[in-house]
Amino acid sequence: MKTHYQFAPLNIGRWLTWGLFALLLAVAPLLFGSGLAMTVLSQMGIAIIACLSYNMLLGQGGMLSFGHAVYTGLGSFLAIHALNSIGNGSLPLPVSVVPLVGALAGVGFAVLFGYVTTRKSGTTFAMITLGLGELVFALSLMIPEFFGGEGGVSGNRVTGKAVMGITFGPQVQVYYLIAVYTFVAVGAMFAFTRTPLGRMLNAVRDNPERVEFVGYDTQKVRYFAFIIAGFFAGLSGGLAALNFEIVTAEVVGAARSGAYLLFTFLGGATFFFGPIIGGILMVLAFVLLSEFTKAWLLYLGLIFLFMVMYAPGGIASLIMMNLRVAAFGKLRQLWVSYLALAVTALILLVGAAAMIEMVYHLQLNTTLGSELRFLGIPLDSKGLNSWFGAAFVTLTGLGLFEVTRRQFLREWGEIQEYIEKEIKRREALS
Repeated sequence: MKTHYQFAPLNIGRWLTWGLFALLLAVAPLLFGSGLAMTVLSQMGIAIIACLSYNMLLGQGGMLSFGHAVYTGLGSFLAIHALNSIGNGSLPLPVSVVPLVGALAGVGFAVLFGYVTTRKSGTTFAMITLGLGELVFALSLMIPEFFGGEGGVSGNRVTGKAVMGITFGPQVQVYYLIAVYTFVAVGAMFAFTRTPLGRMLNAVRDNPERVEFVGYDTQKVRYFAFIIAGFFAGLSGGLAALNFEIVTAEVVGAARSGAYLLFTFLGGATFFFGPIIGGILMVLAFVLLSEFTKAWLLYLGLIFLFMVMYAPGGIASLIMMNLRVAAFGKLRQLWVSYLALAVTALILLVGAAAMIEMVYHLQLNTTLGSELRFLGIPLDSKGLNSWFGAAFVTLTGLGLFEVTRRQFLREWGEIQEYIEKEIKRREALS
């Protein structure tokens, strides 16, 4: 009897994608060499790991968690304490493995808390995670010996002997360490989606009754996935502790958990690369948008509302839908509609933002007078002309956007009908 060996062909697309991802991580500091860019890029890597770990629960397992910051935050605290122990000589570890201490902390707390939370699913699961998150946040203010009180716990990453001249003092060295961890973590989490446990987690999300019927324990599947998510969440927290050299109670708060939920949803929880987009947007919002306006949280809320209404699948779903249209050669027919949508949405945004900025100016900056500048345009927050002009631009933009949106929906529907007919025609020929 002869044995035949079969070799699957190389997936060129996958190798190209991962190669470009690694290349982008490597050359990013060369393209953006400023100190601010280094800080932003480092935080993006940390946020990508955190959002992907959260998506293991939400997108892949259907587990809506309101307390994911517990595992990233506690990982940060354990990592910063490990860093201080390395500094005083009581822990013989290189600084480069400090993030793994956070990852192990995330696993430990996920084993402990996950055994309770994963016994339930749906709304009950969400409420339990919310309660645990509030409990840990309260404890962070009640146990200053470990959490450092309101001032938090600080450390110094430039400690120990330098290895090949690497001291982690310059931000670029920290960035490349974060980039390596990010690439490995993203690859590992993608590999998890291809494992039997990852596939079964999807089945538990879609139809838990059928999974139970074929003999699997859905609670154990959720529990194991929760532990793995805790590992990567803790890794993200450990990297954050090394990057910022300080950890405060804010990292385990509800606002941080809400940010993971918000940006994972905005990026697209149903696709693997969606949380990567969400992590990038999260840093841009927290670091850049917050510098431009005090109303940045309001803008985030409005964007979230807009996405829920018009694109519930997130940015990733919009990308995939347009790639499908492009595959059938119909994307060029939509560029005029897309341009019209962008222009009318911009008009609407400018008018609404002008009113928002005037409201915030009246509430927060009254001592500076009633005048302000918005996009280089002088506005008077107490003047009728400014309010009338902003309202007129907003209503005009809204009306034009709605007309353009309806026209776009008609064109989109016609293209989708063509694609469905073309698919059926190709299936008939095959």
